[in-house]
Amino acid sequence: MRTPILIWGAGAIGGTLGAYWARAGLNITMVDIVAEHAEACSRRGLAITGPVEEFRQVVPTITPDKVTGIWPIIVLAVKAPATEAALAALKPHLADDGYVLSAQNGLNEIAIAKTIGAERTMGCFVNFGADWMGPGDILYGNRGAVVVGEIDGITRDRTRQMHAWLSLFDEASVLTDNIWGYLWGKLAYGAMLFATALTPDSMSANFADPRRTAVFEQLGREVIAVATARGVTPVGFPEFNIAAFLPGAPAAGTKAVIAALADYTSKTAKTHSGIYRDLAIRKRKTEIDQQIGIIAELGREVGVATPAIETLVALIHDIENGRLPMAFETFQVLIDACQEGT
Repeated sequence: MRTPILIWGAGAIGGTLGAYWARAGLNITMVDIVAEHAEACSRRGLAITGPVEEFRQVVPTITPDKVTGIWPIIVLAVKAPATEAALAALKPHLADDGYVLSAQNGLNEIAIAKTIGAERTMGCFVNFGADWMGPGDILYGNRGAVVVGEIDGITRDRTRQMHAWLSLFDEASVLTDNIWGYLWGKLAYGAMLFATALTPDSMSANFADPRRTAVFEQLGREVIAVATARGVTPVGFPEFNIAAFLPGAPAAGTKAVIAALADYTSKTAKTHSGIYRDLAIRKRKTEIDQQIGIIAELGREVGVATPAIETLVALIHDIENGRLPMAFETFQVLIDACQEGT
């Protein structure tokens, strides 16, 4: 009997993964709060478009109020602010010996473990580019790292099985005993992506602008400083050499990484970050507090100052609330804050 897998959140990450898994023959059901999207995925199929591959796959998809039964595996793929509400809804449907895989951005494994128990929580790092374009339509812009590991660092049979399933989606998927290192490494990059959303410019244009380099350097260094102070060994990915942001690393290394990011982001059909889409297109709150704000909180616990991160969080809130525009003038505030700290 094929193991039933419930994907809670059928957007950019969950939908892409669900479509690939269903096409590969896995027993997939997805959950999404947008009824029109659920109906489209179930009836005419979820369309995966973009330069990587294009196909349409029917995936049974329901709204949260239609979920019944007990599930051995639930993949949580909602936006970080929706994590707690999703956990409250899915918890009654998770088997006692089952687990939740967090296919999200940020450190959501912390909240998941608190709600359902660390032994029922598995971590996942995803860095492929995708966007939810509308009901039944997801743009898969570029491949990227996919990593899975247990939050206690102990690889189990279930971890190896999940790695095998993720390899059906991307054969380069990685099995690790340091999932926290990957998650913190992604946060350093993620903080930079939030900064790119301060203007309408593309990710590549942001990284290529020498006026903004100091900001990306400072954000990366602050995230890695907090991670290392908390005993985490951060891990990067091919286009993101994390060693360049370690305490004491020369500035020439960080500049080279940012130049590499400008090149990397110029080669994807996903020209702007999901944060930009939240602010400019979908007109909704971002994940700034759950993804980036938490870094400042965790930094304070170990005595690491994060002035650039705190300024970035405030600026994103200002844009969300209509107090500031998405413009270079807003980015300049962050540039000034970084220069004051040097």
